[in-house]
Amino acid sequence: MSKPNKRIHKWVMTGLTLSLLVPTLAACNTSKGGNSDTRHTLRIGTMYGSKQDEQYFRQQFTDMFELTHDKIDIEVVPAIDYSEMQFDDQSKQQEQPNPLEKVKAIMTGSNPVDVMIFDMSMLSQLVSNNLLKQLDPLLKNEKMDINEFVPAVVEGIKDEGNGFLYALTPTFSPSALYYNKKLFTKAGVEPPKDNMSWDDVFNLAKRMKSGKGKEAVFGFSFNQWGSSENFWDVQNFAAPLQLKMFDDKGETMTVNTPQWENLWKTVTDLYKDHVTPHQDDMQYDQPQGENYRYNPFQGQLFLNGRVAMTVGDYGLINQIQQMNDNSEKLKVEKLDWDVVTMPFHPGNEKVGGSIYLNSLSGINANAANSDDAWEFVKFMNGKEWAKLKSRSTYEMSTRQDFVKPREGMTYNIAAFTKMKPAPFPQSSAKEQALYLEKPNLRLVTDLASRAYSDVIQGKKSVKEALAQWESKGNDLLQKIKANPKGQIDGIFDDVYGDGGMSIEKQRLMEAAGEAVSSTSE
Repeated sequence: MSKPNKRIHKWVMTGLTLSLLVPTLAACNTSKGGNSDTRHTLRIGTMYGSKQDEQYFRQQFTDMFELTHDKIDIEVVPAIDYSEMQFDDQSKQQEQPNPLEKVKAIMTGSNPVDVMIFDMSMLSQLVSNNLLKQLDPLLKNEKMDINEFVPAVVEGIKDEGNGFLYALTPTFSPSALYYNKKLFTKAGVEPPKDNMSWDDVFNLAKRMKSGKGKEAVFGFSFNQWGSSENFWDVQNFAAPLQLKMFDDKGETMTVNTPQWENLWKTVTDLYKDHVTPHQDDMQYDQPQGENYRYNPFQGQLFLNGRVAMTVGDYGLINQIQQMNDNSEKLKVEKLDWDVVTMPFHPGNEKVGGSIYLNSLSGINANAANSDDAWEFVKFMNGKEWAKLKSRSTYEMSTRQDFVKPREGMTYNIAAFTKMKPAPFPQSSAKEQALYLEKPNLRLVTDLASRAYSDVIQGKKSVKEALAQWESKGNDLLQKIKANPKGQIDGIFDDVYGDGGMSIEKQRLMEAAGEAVSSTSE
């Protein structure tokens, strides 16, 4: 299951749960806003939304608060409303909205929102624009112990807030290194452990590679779905290093360096040596006959015992549990597994990457109703709410008391909580400002993806591909300097033979190809 689809699978509370817990939560409520005799409105901003999906947002964030604060009405204000955008003319639909400018619009002006809910990519920008109220003094006055939260999450939020807390989140989506215990026992190789470097893991992976064809076992995969032939895996792997693709002005490429070369060579060598699986390895024979039973896990190499270690998110446990519970019906072997912390790059020992904070809540510095805003943020991150959210099977509670293995399961749950999130790509205020000024800079990643593909396909060496990325990138940056936001053609023509095809058309065709590929799998 892909990450973009995770949101629709989050836990939605039932009426029975509400009826049982409302009296308890109401008894715990001592809010000034909740006891006020005057009915008033708390305006809560979201990055994305619409009237059509507002019910889901309210179930996730506000229904319980309103039930326990009966004098407060919640108004949900999305910064970007895609339901309205779909009725614009085609020219406007092709224009991607600027998230920061849209968020700033609902946080300033004559009627600003009181609370803003956002993801990690927006935090440092809101802080640098002085749009959020610092929470540290409020936590101190409330005697709310921040040590009750997962330290890595708190530290990650502080890193984006210049050492201070400007937001809190009740949940987070971590990743860890999953491994197949049976494969390591069979090979007589010591399994992975917490606090390993990437080199340690790759050395283990090389030792675990064995067999050929359909009997082959691969040592490692960068993602839980299979092959590592796309540049996205390289980006995730490199995230903690914060390597730059171009200078601070966005005018000169900075990729043809020993550090970039070592990074690409490490990943592509694993691929060429077949330590990591290829796309072809994910193919499987479709069973025939009337007794055929659909297996939703076929083609997933780690679940089928053909990958020794893989990077997986917290939600992967759902698939493992479901497969093991139905192993007899599916006629597959149960997976004997565990997890350890995400590997680190030397010099970044506490940073593991692939950790998502999607429900950050902060108080607008311009809030007209800051008391109720704090009451909401406090409630959303309180123990009672954490107890409910801890039932999620796709996210973990940020409160340490509720970080526990699933009922009936035993695994190294602490592995999900020890590593700080890697800085979000282009998350610094300076970088975001540059991308807002020159949105076409995102095309630099398209060049990287194509150059990386050339290495995977054996058309170029890493050194040659990086030189190509640098050369074509410098050409692109000059065109972006002259045309920062408009359509740019001809960048790929002489190298990739696209015959003048527009970048927009290329992307549509690539997306269609990916859809066909995923369907065939």
